[in-house]
Amino acid sequence: MNRVEPIRDEYVVRSIKTFLKEFNERNYIMFILGLTTGLRISDIIKLRVEDVSGQTINTREIKTGKQRIIPINNELKPAIEKYIKNNKLESHQYLIRSKKGINEPISRVRAYQIMRDVGKRFGISNLGTHSMRKTFGYHYYQQTKDIVLLQKLFNHATPTITLDYIGITQGQMNDAIKNFRI
Repeated sequence: MNRVEPIRDEYVVRSIKTFLKEFNERNYIMFILGLTTGLRISDIIKLRVEDVSGQTINTREIKTGKQRIIPINNELKPAIEKYIKNNKLESHQYLIRSKKGINEPISRVRAYQIMRDVGKRFGISNLGTHSMRKTFGYHYYQQTKDIVLLQKLFNHATPTITLDYIGITQGQMNDAIKNFRI
């Protein structure tokens, strides 16, 4: 199995968001949900409209079974509201719906195919569904340097696991220390 990586370049992240927003609103919502919440794809695709209709996302993580209440940020809220309105979605319906069947979410396989197609379009060979969660973690860490909180958000056992997960290499850590001044 290939290891997927975060999207480190903010320009590429913005370009992908712009592309998806123009050409596939559902995939755009899936992508920005991953980028802004750090949820796993298995948790994103099971979200229903009622789970995202307030100021928070209320969900129970499939992998851990833990309840998560995540604030919906200022980019995500209007995008979700517009998407729900444009698609005339009702509260019991899945947010990331499949075109097959009645009120079925897309599969994890389909979400992976979508991300692989995006990766091909943007020349990113190691893009997968976990790239959204890793991108969230990578940019959160770059902005805050708070690895302990990120570790807790991801439910990782140690900061080392979290750093490895988001693709912070030993070389990057060495460069950060070399350039540090008091």
